[in-house]
Amino acid sequence: MRIGVCILPEVSWPEFRRRVQLLEEIGVDHVWTYDHLAWRDLRDGPWLTAVPLLAAAATATSRIRLGTLVASPNFRHPVVFAKELVALDRISGGRVIGGIGAGAVTGWDTHMLGQDELTARQRADRFREFVDVLSLLLRDGSASYDGQWYVADEARSLPGPVQQPGLPLAVAASGPKGMRLAVEHGAAWITTGDLKQPSPLDLETSVRLVAEQVRRLDETCSNAGRDPATLQRIVSTGGQLASGLDSKAAFEDALGAYQAAGVTDVVVHWPRPTPPYQGDDTRLAEILRK
Repeated sequence: MRIGVCILPEVSWPEFRRRVQLLEEIGVDHVWTYDHLAWRDLRDGPWLTAVPLLAAAATATSRIRLGTLVASPNFRHPVVFAKELVALDRISGGRVIGGIGAGAVTGWDTHMLGQDELTARQRADRFREFVDVLSLLLRDGSASYDGQWYVADEARSLPGPVQQPGLPLAVAASGPKGMRLAVEHGAAWITTGDLKQPSPLDLETSVRLVAEQVRRLDETCSNAGRDPATLQRIVSTGGQLASGLDSKAAFEDALGAYQAAGVTDVVVHWPRPTPPYQGDDTRLAEILRK
């Protein structure tokens, strides 16, 4: 079981660097940050942008993997984002994970740019085009594409990522269309739970929800002719899904339960003094240390 930590991009760069370096030192496998223009009720506070923050983190570390949790077409263009991911992968020496999702129906990422609210079908169609173009550029280094949502005219992402045959994408999805994209294009699938369910959930209910999603993901793999064992399964906890960060014993119980449900990676959020993700961070290193 691999362990990751998500640090909200609300802290200063020196503090972000301290946290990332600590996580690398104690053996955490990957670190993530949010890719939003602003987020929920933290909108009026400090909020750095993900790509330059991860680039700086890459120069301050040597082993830990770095990812976006998650980038979306709400304000990202796949051609521009592909070039940014390639640069990140080059700077980090091949440690980047491209976490991507369809984007929230509403929120500051769309409101700040004056975009119209999309239907569920429109969001799904746009996300498919976003992933199609992104995958082509990360795999081939060039692409032309003429879609409803995106156009790429001999776009380039040279010299390409360090990681071959392509930089790994981690696709966040809970519905069938998103899961198909994860199976077709992803090295990993990400779940944060199910917006139709109440929040927060206790560990038993969280694991039951995730296990059902993993079952559907395995079915999608089988239908697409993909070996389910080739797709990593990442659970992002601390929002709806239980994290087990109350103690080292509770965390080990959570890891065991999620692993039994078919999960390969668990991501927790660095505790904050106030909601969201409220908690005590003074024992985080002790809880996570391998």
